[in-house]
Amino acid sequence: MSRWIEPVTLKGQHVTLEPLTLDHEKAIAAAAADGELWKLWYTSVPAPEHVRSWIEAALAMRDNLGAHPFVVRDAAGDVVGATRFFNVDSVNRRLEIGHTWYAKRVQRTPLNTEAKLLLLTHAFESLNAIAVEFRTHFMNHQSRTAIARLGAKQDGILRNHQIGKDGVLRDTVVFSIIESEWPAVRAHLKYKLAR
Repeated sequence: MSRWIEPVTLKGQHVTLEPLTLDHEKAIAAAAADGELWKLWYTSVPAPEHVRSWIEAALAMRDNLGAHPFVVRDAAGDVVGATRFFNVDSVNRRLEIGHTWYAKRVQRTPLNTEAKLLLLTHAFESLNAIAVEFRTHFMNHQSRTAIARLGAKQDGILRNHQIGKDGVLRDTVVFSIIESEWPAVRAHLKYKLAR
């Protein structure tokens, strides 16, 4: 069976996105430890003792649902986070970019801007997507601001959308970029990187 999203490595000046494997377990644990990111109650960053099961779940999403999980490497080649294509709807050529997190030391650097540029370029120009979504927890104001800065537009809020690991109900903010908006978003991201 042909898959819409095949494994691919995306490389820029500041960042490389490569397919996630079980071999990345120690590097993922080290990246998450920079800032103890699993302690942020509104994210799904794995705690050190859960990294293997987190990777296995990401790979199961790849194998069963057509997702594509990546590790994120900085310019020095160190793993500093993760991201993925998921909620893949190949019939309607839509997907979501998410499950994104970065070690504290690379947050608010050009790395995220370039990672999103690489992912969106692949989605719109190689996969011919008609829309790319981003979703985040209502309480994750840093993520909401970052998504809006990309040029994505807020579509709405899904109230009581999910039950969190702690049992707290999550309101999910949905953003998207559609195919006709991509040229302006691409120019904006390239401008931001050039600065």
